Amino acid sequence: MGLIHKILAHPATRTLSVDDPQTTLLRRQIIENKGFLREIYVEWYGKIIGCLPPHKRHNVLELGAGAGFFQSLLPQTITSEVFALPDIQLVADACILPLADNSLDAVVMTDVFHHIPDVAKFLKEAARCVRTEGKIVMVEPWRTWWSEKIYTHLHHEPFLTTSNWEIPNGGPLSGANGALPWIVFERDRSLFEKDYSEWKINNITPMMPFSYLLSGGVSLRSLVPRCAYRAIRAIEGRFNQQSWAMFALIELERR
Repeated sequence: MGLIHKILAHPATRTLSVDDPQTTLLRRQIIENKGFLREIYVEWYGKIIGCLPPHKRHNVLELGAGAGFFQSLLPQTITSEVFALPDIQLVADACILPLADNSLDAVVMTDVFHHIPDVAKFLKEAARCVRTEGKIVMVEPWRTWWSEKIYTHLHHEPFLTTSNWEIPNGGPLSGANGALPWIVFERDRSLFEKDYSEWKINNITPMMPFSYLLSGGVSLRSLVPRCAYRAIRAIEGRFNQQSWAMFALIELERR
């Protein structure tokens, strides 16, 4: 992994700490400027919005909004981040939301859940803030035989499938366990359903075996041009997503 990152590391963030707010701003530029990667985010955001009924799109909180552009597709979204950044409306810890009871239609996030240090506390806090029939919708890393190899050997974040629900110590962004969504919603699903009965799992859709890898994400150079996006996604669709996916769309509904 070290050699690959040395060769392919994106020059804009090569020397910066992931916990530096400046890194998040630069990653926003990277997503906007890397055409293939931006197409991935457009698709992810579209899938998230598609999980929200039209009457449940008025009070939507996006966690970890700093590097993305979700609000441009759903303008009424409240953008939040763990540190102050331009265009961020709310600086907040996901486990202690400064919001009134039953004040939200939904909480959405992209690649954020696996950074939350205490997801048990977050699930209870979200249940307090989200109205009945409201949603938590996220796109997160997912465990398959293929993704485990990639995340374990070619990604800088830990991917600990035998871990508990708390992530290793670290900063707001460097602390992570990429396997956490799979742990909570698949491996420990019976525990989740028992202890967090305020939420029901509506849908888990594994997806994207190769696209993000080819895009280089926010830390590596892209390996493919934007014009290849539709063709590559069509090829991916021929693969068994249950075995090959690297991400999943996860939709929870408030009972």
